[in-house]
Amino acid sequence: MKDLLGYTLLVGLAWPLSLSAQTESTSPTVRTLAGSAAGKGKQSTDGPGAAARFDWPMGLAVAADGTVYVTDTYQHTIRQITPAGLVTTLAGSPAAVGSQDGVGAAARFNHPVGLAVTPTGVLYVADIDNHTIRSITPAGLVQTVAGAAGSKGSADGPVATARFNSPYAVVLGPEGELYVADTYNHTIRKITAAGVVSTLAGLAGSKGYVDGAASQARFNHPSSIARAADGTLYVADNHNQLVRKITPAGVVTTLAGTPGKKGFAEGPAQTARFHAPTSVAVAATGTVYVTDYVNSVIRQITPDGQVSTFAGRLKGWGHLDGSPQEARFKFPFGVAVGPTGWVYVADTGNRTIRLVK
Repeated sequence: MKDLLGYTLLVGLAWPLSLSAQTESTSPTVRTLAGSAAGKGKQSTDGPGAAARFDWPMGLAVAADGTVYVTDTYQHTIRQITPAGLVTTLAGSPAAVGSQDGVGAAARFNHPVGLAVTPTGVLYVADIDNHTIRSITPAGLVQTVAGAAGSKGSADGPVATARFNSPYAVVLGPEGELYVADTYNHTIRKITAAGVVSTLAGLAGSKGYVDGAASQARFNHPSSIARAADGTLYVADNHNQLVRKITPAGVVTTLAGTPGKKGFAEGPAQTARFHAPTSVAVAATGTVYVTDYVNSVIRQITPDGQVSTFAGRLKGWGHLDGSPQEARFKFPFGVAVGPTGWVYVADTGNRTIRLVK
């Protein structure tokens, strides 16, 4: 099978380690917060911890109170996990696809992926196959913020007439603005608090690899975006196999990876290699976390420019809790840093949400 970005997924993999080994570590640093790797197939079940079921969790956001929000992409729903581990469905109805504003189960999405949450608990959702940005209030009211359902394109201007092409990710700015990874336009967009959409970097329909300012820069399927406290934006430039950054002045440079060269290499950022980096998150310390999707590991880029493996084993496809070196993942897509500095992972191929603490 293939995921939404076109990568062929390996199925029927032999688990490299016995799941019984999870009990051998007395104080594991990687654990499963919700879902079960044993729960295969298209499932959507609310409930506590391991009793919950996800179909294809991709996007994550963590609120100030520790609530974790998850896009269950192939079920077209937004799920939430309380700090105690209880999973419920916040908006959308399992397997019901569409574009309908409304409250809770009455709302409809079409492959939602990226999430962002405000300090007041409002969620923003990148609804990729509706080509729109949606919002969800804490009470579960879903509204379309920008774009028009089913109308893809690339048009700047007021939110009602703006157009996107499969936006995968959204992140919040300090003044209520939103930054969007407009994936199939190969651009980074901005939505002001006043409701005006503009293109911050890249040129619509022109994919490639170029560092530079604003429209001079080129991306190739940017799939995630994160923002640091100093205003720097970090981008998972998926098909370029890179992590890029954008200064507040709009200048795009390459932070880590080798342009167009997929693989796996640790060390200095300029010579490091990734294989389909899908999501990025930045901690208060300045460390950038990256889900290295095909390699099935979580990488980290330190402020001094060193790339290393934070958790998992290279292509050690499986599901295992324990120390970061013992842990195993299977095609992890989403990553987020919570208010305590804990790292959350949407372990997509395992249909679980993992926590590294």
